[in-house]
Amino acid sequence: MNKMRPALLATVALASLALAATAPAMAQTAPKLGAGLTMYFQMGGNPGDGATLPREIGAKAAADMYGVKLVQQFSGWAPEKMIAQFRQAMAASPDCIEIMGHPGNAAFMPLVEQAEKQGIIVTAGNVPLPDIEDKYRQNGFGYAGTYLFAGGEETADAMVAQGHLKPGDEALVYGLFSEGVRGESARGMVAGLKKAGLKVDELTISTEVDADSALAVPILVAYIERHPNLKAIGTQHGLVTSFIPQALKEAGKKPGEITVGGIDLAPSTVSGLASGYITVTLNQQLYLQGFLPVIQCVMSKRYYMPGLNINTAAGTVNGALVKKLVPLIKSGVE
Repeated sequence: MNKMRPALLATVALASLALAATAPAMAQTAPKLGAGLTMYFQMGGNPGDGATLPREIGAKAAADMYGVKLVQQFSGWAPEKMIAQFRQAMAASPDCIEIMGHPGNAAFMPLVEQAEKQGIIVTAGNVPLPDIEDKYRQNGFGYAGTYLFAGGEETADAMVAQGHLKPGDEALVYGLFSEGVRGESARGMVAGLKKAGLKVDELTISTEVDADSALAVPILVAYIERHPNLKAIGTQHGLVTSFIPQALKEAGKKPGEITVGGIDLAPSTVSGLASGYITVTLNQQLYLQGFLPVIQCVMSKRYYMPGLNINTAAGTVNGALVKKLVPLIKSGVE
């Protein structure tokens, strides 16, 4: 059975609940369920980038459906900016705030405690905050995103199977190993590759590359040139994934010569899958990461529902599957 199936069923159940809740209101042309609510929403990256746009579209679709006033915040993935934006959101006293978990439990805990005292519903997306979720789940603190370690493992499993990797092959995992909970996805990928018997080297993504992923290209080219026996490259950073094909080309590698596993479906990643430079990528369904927290806000505010923890990653995408998804990707749903 697909490891992600229970989460997919949970997503379907949540969608059914949302439709059931709104159907009577629509039938009677009553005010939308979220009318009068304001939600601040941390989108993660920069407006329109490949790892952010589907989340923007999903959040706006849900906000329009429920009548919620949505205020989007963009941080360029900088944890310190996410903290500053949360303070700004609290100062506006909205009904709900969605936060990215990148700064970690310790950084966010006192601020979430303050927001809870103000009566603001807080929920998380993309990177979990398990300690805070445990404390405030009953008040509506949920999570919509990938189960990070499991997602990294699943990507590694697909790399091994589809790249025909074998024990003893050399692999690189380029990840956010220094970032606590956020680094769990890279650690899961390392565990998955080691389980298959590969020799795995770990390389940490710097804060500079995290903010401007084009800087990953010369780093990867240099690494590839120093390791002529390299058989696989893995990452769980969406924008770094999109630049790996360019690095392989500059290093003189042909499609498929090095197995590549990544995450998300940015335009360059889609092209990389189609050309064979990228073998597989984890689809964490960013549209749902935008859509579901808005539903969480409305259901918790109107019906006092507790936080829902939903794994949005349905599995991996390869070159054959991505062709079927292109229309959805272009519409911003994938």
